[in-house]
Amino acid sequence: MTDTVLLDRCDAITVLTVNRPAARNAIDLATAKAIEAALDEFEADDSARVLVLTGADGTFSAGMDLIAMTRGEVPVTERRGPLGIASNPPAKPMIAAVEGFALAGGFELALSGDLIVAARDAKFGLPEVKRGLVAAAGGVMRLTQRLPRSIAAELALTGGRISAERLYQLGLVNRVTEPGEALEVALELAGEIAAAAPLAVAASKRIIDETPDWTAAEGFAKQGEIALPALVSKDAAEGALAFAEKRAPVWRGR
Repeated sequence: MTDTVLLDRCDAITVLTVNRPAARNAIDLATAKAIEAALDEFEADDSARVLVLTGADGTFSAGMDLIAMTRGEVPVTERRGPLGIASNPPAKPMIAAVEGFALAGGFELALSGDLIVAARDAKFGLPEVKRGLVAAAGGVMRLTQRLPRSIAAELALTGGRISAERLYQLGLVNRVTEPGEALEVALELAGEIAAAAPLAVAASKRIIDETPDWTAAEGFAKQGEIALPALVSKDAAEGALAFAEKRAPVWRGR
């Protein structure tokens, strides 16, 4: 990894840290490419089960590097798109651990994942319209999917900010922590996911991701196709046996 992106491993959990504190962890093209490379490395490692994405020195990310943008530099990568992640996020579970600000592309980074853990004083927002821009790295689209339409519209159209506690009330933030503890709590949540059966987690995430594209008529059939390999796996048999024997299951991923 480059100095702008740090990749650390703790058992089955990978921590990706955006490390540009002098720029409030804003994303330039080099950083976007480093994020893409880090995600590729994470996805290629079968023993890496969950990703935690965070920012260095108490700030998640201020989004796209506007100074770099004035030089004609746009942080879009070939395979994963804006910010090195937005159009092709990891297929494995991802948790954003947010301290400080998650603004513009920083909010879009967080929205690229599945879960968000945020410090109580963290602030989120899509201020792009105040700079003549559009939150097109998934911000407007994903907010509309995950928040009530009127709330998403207010954030996208005014460029205003919203607190972690308000987003927790609205169901977008999963856990609110004391300042400085978001990463610790995100790692605990990641540990819960990593402790579950790998095939079952993968199937469940795929169903979550694909459900919005299904009609009511085809939903159960498609869900069944995705779930079947996990349901007939050795891990499924191990889960039932471990329950009967009152012990922790030993997952094999098959």
